[in-house]
Amino acid sequence: MTADEVYSLAPYLTLGGALVVLLLVIAFIRSHAVAMMVALLGLVATVVAVLVTAGAEPHTTMYLLRLDGYATFFNCLFLLAAIFTVLLAYRYLKGRAGELEEFYVLIVIATLGAMTMAGAHHFAAFVLGLEILSVALYALIAYPEEKHPPLEAALKCLVLSAVASTTVLFGMALMYNATGSLYFAGAADSAAGSKLQLYLHVGEVMVFTGLAFKLSLVLFHMWTPDVYQGAPAPVTGYIATVSKGAVFALLLRLVVDGDPLSGPVLVVVMSGLAVLSMIIGNVLALLQDNLKRLLAYSSIAHMGYLLIALLAVARLQDSQFAVETALVYLAAYTLMTLTAFGVITVLSNASVGDDAQTSEQYRGLFWRRPLPAICLAAALLSLTGMPLTLGFIGKFYLFAAGVQGAMWMLLWALIIGSAISVYYYVGVIYVRVFQYRMSLKSPPVSST
Repeated sequence: MTADEVYSLAPYLTLGGALVVLLLVIAFIRSHAVAMMVALLGLVATVVAVLVTAGAEPHTTMYLLRLDGYATFFNCLFLLAAIFTVLLAYRYLKGRAGELEEFYVLIVIATLGAMTMAGAHHFAAFVLGLEILSVALYALIAYPEEKHPPLEAALKCLVLSAVASTTVLFGMALMYNATGSLYFAGAADSAAGSKLQLYLHVGEVMVFTGLAFKLSLVLFHMWTPDVYQGAPAPVTGYIATVSKGAVFALLLRLVVDGDPLSGPVLVVVMSGLAVLSMIIGNVLALLQDNLKRLLAYSSIAHMGYLLIALLAVARLQDSQFAVETALVYLAAYTLMTLTAFGVITVLSNASVGDDAQTSEQYRGLFWRRPLPAICLAAALLSLTGMPLTLGFIGKFYLFAAGVQGAMWMLLWALIIGSAISVYYYVGVIYVRVFQYRMSLKSPPVSST
């Protein structure tokens, strides 16, 4: 390995070293606060390493990772989300019984897997990063073992995720049989012969099907509401942002390097999944009284929105604007979602592990705790796409990319889905902020 490769790998080596240090510290010092501080310092040091190496020339390391500006952007995004999760989790876990230090080990491992996926340009790195992230998430979802819902959520995620991973692996095998390469760029090479072309297209469909499950697109979304509801609030926010963001980052690089969307069949399938996710995700969110389940269905719709940028990459001659659109929207979505789940975490009862998620727990929140209420309202308005919010900027980018690509059906779905989301997001804000005040103004009921 050359000195340039070691320099480019500095973020991965830093986080890996921080993981080893954290394990050694936990082995000798059983302290929740110490474990949190070591994990936090390791993540911060990795952010510094990412920023220091950001100006390096893009190149491939160990034939598996492509270290460029694209990987730098996602690595920073995932690390900042992980730092936010660690800070939230410390207070959330403080009142729980049992050993808490391993939670931070799992967060660091999951973040390392997400960073590997962001830099992958080879299917081996793809699978390695995906499984590192997934295995750590199974344990994170079930971490408070004294509760039944987290264990049930982890089991559902484990079984269904294993099916999705198997589908992805079989699709990779078919693509390798057709192209003779495990590089993403190798998928762009035309396979000679109709039989090999069939293997290639079937393999691409299987890979995209497995990733559609990881993104919880409609038809593959059944696990999402139950896992969001059952998992601890900080972990749910991590799943909604880092886990899904890592899968989308990998999918975006696969589309840019491998060009699998050059064929019409896969484009039609992905367009259909995008429309269904945008409409059905928002419609099902209308029926939810549980805030975590509402945000689960909302995340399904937002993944559908992101597919507009993904399809624009294949549709536009110059894909640079479409890639920029995806990055802007994903960054805005990450910030908004982490804020919403951060409020849920702050309001949750840490001592008994009950997450604040029902309407009654938020009724009159503004009059009891104004700051969390304002943060929640700002996050939900931004997720709606209201003007002067980050969500509006992200949706403006999506609309512009859709217009350039003449994807009118997807744009109508975006408009209809956004209109539906206004109803339930604003409804949540109204119930949480104004209803209690109105009840204060209502006359008292006579005892006679």
